[in-house]
Amino acid sequence: MTDTAARPLRADAERTVRTILEAAERVLNRNPSASMEEIASAAGVARTTVHRRFATREALIVAMKTWASRQLATAVDEARFDSAPPLVALYQATANALEVKLSWGFSMNTALATGNESDQILADVVAACDRLFARLKDSGVLRPDVDLIWVRRVYYALLHEVCENRASDADDPDDTDTLATQVVDTLLRGVGSPNAQL
Repeated sequence: MTDTAARPLRADAERTVRTILEAAERVLNRNPSASMEEIASAAGVARTTVHRRFATREALIVAMKTWASRQLATAVDEARFDSAPPLVALYQATANALEVKLSWGFSMNTALATGNESDQILADVVAACDRLFARLKDSGVLRPDVDLIWVRRVYYALLHEVCENRASDADDPDDTDTLATQVVDTLLRGVGSPNAQL
């Protein structure tokens, strides 16, 4: 991103940037090689407007990944990992995360060079997930002998699989709450304590 990251944007400029990012997500999700001109057209702005905000295609993609990562971090925060009952937090976080991942699939799956802002944001999300899984274990929802890193990896794999399947079946009527229930039920039946109430 150009100087938009260095100083706060006016409300109208912020709306323009968000419009460009959302249009870029839609366009690049359909066609990863789409041009900046196609993105500008989808956003309803001039190509020069896109270039003024994002000097290069790479800068646009970095901004998209950062935006999507922030949305995921907000989704995790809203699940109140540290204060809500852990099983409630897990269901809420799963629904919230699926909503972001399904809406920002291209951005969330884009690999960037290491050391970018989204790396730190996503590292904080992982740390929050690890705290939640520790709470789930401490409360008896997860078996006492389970490896929490393995649980997180399985959980992430389930989320990824749901998003991949939804991307290939856009007509699937399931909503994020239903999908979240399926993910959590699958996770807990694999690593859950026999006493866990579903």
